[in-house]
Amino acid sequence: MMHTTPLTNRFGVDVHDIDLSVIDAAGYAALRALFEDHSALLFRKQTLDDAAHIRLARFFGPIEDRLADERAEDEDFTVPQVSNVRADGTTTGDMDLHTLNLKSNMLWHADSTFLPVPALTNILMARVVTQTGGHTELASSRAGWADMPETLKAQVRDTGFWHRYAHSRARISPDLAKLPMFHKWPDQLWRAVWRNPVNGAEALYIASHAYAVAGMDPEKGAALIDELTAFVTQPDYVYSHKWQVGDVLIWDQRAVLHRGTAWNHKEPRVLSSICVSATPDDGVDAMRLIV
Repeated sequence: MMHTTPLTNRFGVDVHDIDLSVIDAAGYAALRALFEDHSALLFRKQTLDDAAHIRLARFFGPIEDRLADERAEDEDFTVPQVSNVRADGTTTGDMDLHTLNLKSNMLWHADSTFLPVPALTNILMARVVTQTGGHTELASSRAGWADMPETLKAQVRDTGFWHRYAHSRARISPDLAKLPMFHKWPDQLWRAVWRNPVNGAEALYIASHAYAVAGMDPEKGAALIDELTAFVTQPDYVYSHKWQVGDVLIWDQRAVLHRGTAWNHKEPRVLSSICVSATPDDGVDAMRLIV
């Protein structure tokens, strides 16, 4: 049994005395049980290099590779970074398109809802941290859904949301939303509620990429998406993490929204991020809606 302490009284645990770089199948089974039950896991003072990061991610499932179509056949997958640091070591300006893309991550979202296969989890590790700001916040859409009034639940329980990558970017900058990278995939329609196949717990499945409710007037649907998001991101459902180098956060994208918080962009910030795609065992097939 892994030793844990709660992150909040609603979800999440801090997992102690474990080295993620040497985890084996038995260790992963115990970790996965915590993941299903608590939705968010924090590990401190880790020493994952890129190879160990990739190895850990593969326990959860297939690694998401958004650049697969752009990579040469002999070019290996590299671990993505959430960073404002350029190749020459300088930081991006406040209005650079790259910085604006980082600001898009400050909207509440689940990763990859705009992809044909969405993410099960993100394994995020701190490499370079800021003195102030730059937190990562998690919101339990499982706890929020459990508390939500039935009158609100009923409006989406049997329908779904349309998701588009460019939609979340347009909320920050129309110029950002025009970039080809945000138009690589067709719009996706996912059910509004993801039922965990292991324990039956339901969670609202929503994101800043969601732009419409299936079968609903566009303006009313957009207003409902905002209302639902606001409900499940109330303070009672939120954990805010102040990064230290070596911290690793792993969360369930089916049941948790996340966002970054602002920082002085003159300060470098580097997080290594690997998303793992959801599989049929994770319930993804039941989430697909056909129109």
